[in-house]
Amino acid sequence: MTRDEKNKIIDQLVETLSAYNGFYVTDISTLTVEKINQLRRLCFNKGVKLSVAKNTLIQKALERMNAVEYEPVFGSLKGSSALMLSEGSSIPAKLIKEFRKKGDRPLLKCAYVESSVFIGDNQLDILASLKTKNELIGEIIGLLQSPMQRVLGGLQSGGHTIAGIIKTLESR
Repeated sequence: MTRDEKNKIIDQLVETLSAYNGFYVTDISTLTVEKINQLRRLCFNKGVKLSVAKNTLIQKALERMNAVEYEPVFGSLKGSSALMLSEGSSIPAKLIKEFRKKGDRPLLKCAYVESSVFIGDNQLDILASLKTKNELIGEIIGLLQSPMQRVLGGLQSGGHTIAGIIKTLESR
């Protein structure tokens, strides 16, 4: 591969990585072609982009983007690596867990999600439980509405009770 070809691949990786809030680096090295095709199909159905690239090219792309921010990821770029990218930060983790019901791969090497680095396969459960920004906003709105709804409910039911008491007193 010539230097120009490598630079084009690095530029494509920078463009792809910049389009997402995070990425997962996984090991799919021992999967058969059939299993990789199943994984690719599952990724496509879940809206996850799966791409395989050389570790040095991934590292150079991350260095171009911001070497200091991505530096903790560099130690995980060994052996065979595949990138998983998605709009939702927990979708790839859930996908990996779902696919693993049939085997032991893919393994999570590391994940970079919203400026946080998760290193090691033992972080998969934490990543799968992450909520999206919209889910968190919905929960906060629900929490803020709950006390207001209780007050309004109390006033409404209390108003009926007070009206009933007044009618009872007037009839006597």
